[in-house]
Amino acid sequence: MGENIKSQIILILAVLTIIFFIVALGSCSNANRLKNARDKEMSARLDLEEKVSKFSQEKAGLQEKLKEKEKELQEEKASHDASKKALVQEQLVSQSLKEELVKVTKLKEALEEDLREALVSGKSTKSKR
Repeated sequence: MGENIKSQIILILAVLTIIFFIVALGSCSNANRLKNARDKEMSARLDLEEKVSKFSQEKAGLQEKLKEKEKELQEEKASHDASKKALVQEQLVSQSLKEELVKVTKLKEALEEDLREALVSGKSTKSKR
């Protein structure tokens, strides 16, 4: 019986060793899977951080360009306003010149009429003499 108990103990120890070996392999496999998942997550985080950094730099560059374009727009608006004012002044001068031309034309017509009348009256006084 002593031999039989030794065999049973060896058999039980062998089964327990196999069970612990299988559990150890499963644990190592699980740990390896978790490590790979963690590595993928870290890689993804680093990629995202790089993208965020890149987008931040692009944003800063675009904001600088936006400021430049807004400044150019303000300058163009100022130039446009100055041109509008100059155009209004030119239109006023043009209107004033048109009015002067109308006055001069009326004066010219009046003078021509006076001249005609003077010529007619001058001819009639010559013929009476």
